[in-house]
Amino acid sequence: MQEKQLVVFKLHNEEFGVEITDVREIVKVGHITRLPHVADYIEGVTNLRGEVIPVISLRKRFGLEAQDNTQDTRIIMLEVNGSMVGFIVDSVTETLRLAESAIEPPPSNIAGLKAHYLAGVGKLEDRLLILLEVDKILTSEEQIQLHGIGEDELPEAE
Repeated sequence: MQEKQLVVFKLHNEEFGVEITDVREIVKVGHITRLPHVADYIEGVTNLRGEVIPVISLRKRFGLEAQDNTQDTRIIMLEVNGSMVGFIVDSVTETLRLAESAIEPPPSNIAGLKAHYLAGVGKLEDRLLILLEVDKILTSEEQIQLHGIGEDELPEAE
């Protein structure tokens, strides 16, 4: 039986999943340096062991109402087309295995998200998991902008 191993997180009372192979690590929200003249969903950059990583609010990216960070708020460090990007989520709840037969193709619009972000919808007993297509959360243009942020727009990390 083919299955996917997923990291499950919450955003605005919805459950989302990303493939565990895309996740580098999950960290508590630390210091984020704000940047001028960037899109509003880009929270800024953070220094993760000497690597400057752009951080994005998934709530804002998906057009959801912003909320203050809580003790459960996490940054999921994901590999997006070869670059590391941090995504702020409300909480990370679990890792699980889901049979590919339990994954439906994405509907055209779910929870206000555009279909091209979605890899599918996983059915798990009485739960639905919205599976994200990590490489498509950001457009190519946005990825280029973020790539520049991580490299030359910042002073040396201390």
